[in-house]
Parts: sequence; structure tokens; C-alpha cells
Amino acid sequence: MAVSYKPLWHLLVEKEMNKEDLKRVSNITSNIVSRMSKNAYVNLDSIEKICLALDCRVEDVVEIIRDEEIR
Repeated sequence: MAVSYKPLWHLLVEKEMNKEDLKRVSNITSNIVSRMSKNAYVNLDSIEKICLALDCRVEDVVEIIRDEEIR
């Protein structure tokens, strides 16, 4: 399985925000944003900060992709 932050990037477009705005409002580091850009795992604390800052649900930030969907 893999993670994808595509829902987050779509949400940022809808809210007319960029990654710098996301860092500022959710108080996360550049490293976290970089890892998310690469669809790498980030800790749940960071996801929680994003959800609280953007007033959204976890599913609005991250999705799980099954192995068969990747191929």
C-alpha cells in the first residue's frame, strides 16, 4: 500500500492556497511539505495540524492506494 496526498493538493487549489500558506497556517515544516510532495509517510501529528488549520477531515488530506491500483 502507498499513501497519496493528492486530496490535499486539490483542497489547497480550492482554497486558493499554496504550500507556503499551508506551512504557515498549520505550523508544519518545509520538510513535512517536501515529504508530502513525494507521497512519503508523515506522522499523524502533522496530518492533525493540517486538518485543524484547514477545517477538514483526514480523508481530505490523504488517501491510501492499494498495491493493485499502483500497477
